[in-house]
Amino acid sequence: MPVQPQHTTRWYKNFWPWAIIGMLATSVLLSINLIRIAIDNQDTLVNDNYYEAGKGINRSLDRERLARDLGLRAQIRIDELTGELSLRLSGASTPEQLEINLFSPTQPEKDRHIRLMRSASEPDRYIGQLTEAVEGRRFIELLGEQDGRTWRIFEEETVAPGAELVLGDEAIPGAEDLSR
Repeated sequence: MPVQPQHTTRWYKNFWPWAIIGMLATSVLLSINLIRIAIDNQDTLVNDNYYEAGKGINRSLDRERLARDLGLRAQIRIDELTGELSLRLSGASTPEQLEINLFSPTQPEKDRHIRLMRSASEPDRYIGQLTEAVEGRRFIELLGEQDGRTWRIFEEETVAPGAELVLGDEAIPGAEDLSR
């Protein structure tokens, strides 16, 4: 009985070597693309100067203690149609202007900085203007001055259209013992 010759084809004419090469090439190209994206879009939220940030925390706590000692509380309303930000400040401080910062925890391009001017008719009311609508979770920082010293109220709030926000009603985070 004669033996029939086996029918073999060259490797490059088969499907599976090309499928494996294709998967390897795709993974290499995707890896290169991810490296390029990581280099082009560096994380700006990371602070590599930890010592200076630590010293800043102490300065911040001093400003928050001053706000607490002055008995400051603020009620904020945002008019969703006009973008007017109205703030009522109670306590032992009535500066001519205030600064309010609305920080997004993860998207710095959504941070807002607004200067509030005291109303001539109502001395405890401050008015400012938002250029864009603000919604969602925000860190809210209210800054003012009393006798040449800066005070600060800082809280995390959820901003919603038509909602009233109250600042100064929570304990200072990270400072359980404030008796100095």
